[in-house]
Order: sequence, then structure tokens, then C-alpha cells
Amino acid sequence: MTYVYLFTIPLAVMLAAKRWPVIEKISPMVILYVIGLAVGNAGIVGDRAREACTDVSNVAVLLSIPLLLMGCDFRQWSAKSTLKAFFCGVFSILAVTVGGYFLFRGQALEAGLSYTDFARVSAAMTGIYTGGIPNFAPVAKAVELPQPLFLLISGYDLVVTSLYLLFIVFLGKWIVRRVFPKPQEPTPEQAGGNDTVPEPAHPEKPLRQRIANRAAGIATALVIVAGAYGLSLAIPLKNETAVVIILITSFAILLSLWKPTRKLEGTFDTGLYFVYVFCLAVATMVNVHDLAFTKHLFILYYIAFAVFGSLLLQLLLAKLFKLDGDLTLTASISLINSPPFVPMVAAVLHNKEVILPGIAIGLFGYAVGNYLGIGLFMLLSSI
Repeated sequence: MTYVYLFTIPLAVMLAAKRWPVIEKISPMVILYVIGLAVGNAGIVGDRAREACTDVSNVAVLLSIPLLLMGCDFRQWSAKSTLKAFFCGVFSILAVTVGGYFLFRGQALEAGLSYTDFARVSAAMTGIYTGGIPNFAPVAKAVELPQPLFLLISGYDLVVTSLYLLFIVFLGKWIVRRVFPKPQEPTPEQAGGNDTVPEPAHPEKPLRQRIANRAAGIATALVIVAGAYGLSLAIPLKNETAVVIILITSFAILLSLWKPTRKLEGTFDTGLYFVYVFCLAVATMVNVHDLAFTKHLFILYYIAFAVFGSLLLQLLLAKLFKLDGDLTLTASISLINSPPFVPMVAAVLHNKEVILPGIAIGLFGYAVGNYLGIGLFMLLSSI
């Protein structure tokens, strides 16, 4: 029953959005988040259902990446802008995390934490917000973060990043469109970054052919994901998630260079459907009754300060250096929440061209997160 719920509700919302424009104005993603949060906190979701949500979210996000990328034209992608956005994002996180360390360390001392232990907290947060959750455990182990603090940071991080995700979904596009100039209109080849189904310039094809095209796209995505996962097993690296995402992205980009694949009808809206499935599954897993963390609340405030403060500083730097607003927001979500959330932001912004650079920024963060976390601990613990 859980699988029926996860796969039919997003489809129903997408179809309803085509019929009733008000749903499109509200955003199908917002509606799915509200549905997921309502179901997840109604006391009807058991452990097995949550496990199903986890499995579905993992598969859905992996399938969405190749489906969204296959129709992109990457000739418009600027590596220079991506690197600028990456450095602005990482600098913002480091600056706000260090500032927060000095702002909250008095409260840490009152709560019984030494400055060294609080430096360990800062290091672990740096590992998370520049390298993602996969870098959390290695950094925590490297700086010898006590187990109770590890559990507290994990729980508080879930609360803050969930709120941050909702903030981006509800207000991200509104903020970006008012702070930054509106992106240039896409060319006909780039068109299709709509939040629902891209409208073709030619008459709609017969239903049978449309279904066949989408089935071909899903089959191609499955082959890409299976091939990437299989190949990742042969690569002796600990961070399997990063390897799989790199391989999926690479294979999808290579296929996008083949014109018949790029012109395959329905890949973007099919990928968007899987993004919606992912959003519903993630929202359903968030049970506020399981988040009763009251000890050391200053760490919760510190994490919120780091997450939302880094976004503010990143937007200011992007404005100063005249960076693209869509890419800046995508960079923030990729670093804070990890690359799998990039397609969701692309859908919010109606801009699929930020998918590749957004994923690249998150992967750069994976590469440097451990170094930055350990380096920051060495710096703060010596002060």
C-alpha cells in the first residue's frame, strides 16, 4: 500500500496541475510536501512503511538524474561560473561556521562542553555542510567527537535541514527572482525546464508513442543506474554514493551528446515525476514526534545559524561577483543537503540547466569536506 501511495499521489498531482492552473501556481512540489508531512505525522506510518519510503526515495532520485540530464544541452554550461559559485558557497559555510563558534562557545562552556569539544562540533558541521552526510562520520571520527554529541548533531541536523528544504521549496524562487535578474529565456533546444510537462513545439504525438518514448527513457535510466552501481563496486573508494552519482551523471551527459537521446520526448517530465516521488517519500519520513531533542539546544541554534546564515552570505557574495542567482541557490542546496536534492531545486526554479553544475558543486564538496572539517578543528582547537 505504501508503494501505491508513493507512486500514484505524485502522478495524480501532476495530472491535476495540467487541468487546474492554480495547482501549478501553488507548485505541485509544495502540495506533495504538505501531503507527505500530514501523512508522516498522522501516526499511521510504521517502521516498514518508513523503510519503504527510504528505498523508494533512494531509487527515485537516482532515476531522476539521468532522465533530467539526457535532454539538456550542456554547451551553455560555464565551468568558470560553477567554480565561482562553489568557492562562494564553501567560503560562506566556513565563515559563518567560524563566526558561530565564537558566538555560541560561551553557551557551550556553560553547558559543560570544553572549547575543544565545541571545536569538534564545528568541525563535524563543516564536514556535513561542505561534503554532505557521507563526510560526517569520517570527520567525527578523525576529531574524536563524543558519541552523545554525534547523536545530537545528527538529530538537530535533520530538523534544520528539513526546515531549510521547505524554505527553499516555498520561498527560494521568490527570493532569487527579486534579488537577481531573471535568467535569459531558453532557446528552443533548451526549452523544457517547466515545473510540469514541457510543451512541444509540434503537435502532440499519439498516446502509444508517448508512452513508448517515456518507457524508453525509463529503461535507459535504469541501465545507467545499474551500470553505475555495478561499476562503483569495482572502484575501491569508501564514498560509494559520490562514485555512483559521478558515474550516473557522466553516462547521462555522454548520452545527451547523442541527438536522438536529447530529442527523446518526455525524459524531463518523467524525471520530474521521480523528483516528486522523492519529495513525497522524504516528507513522509519526517515525523516530528521522533525529534524531541531538548538537551544542548544551543547546538540546534548554532546549526540553524550556520545553514541559513551561509545562504544569506552566499547570496550577498553572488550579488557582489555578479553570479547567476539560480546557480547560487542550487550550490547552497547541493552543499547543505547534498547533490541528490539538486533536481528538486531545478524543478522549483524551472531551470534544468543548473542540474549539472549543481551536482558538480556538491561533488567538489564531497572531495574537500573531510580536509576542511579536520583543518578547521586544528585551527579552532589551537585558539
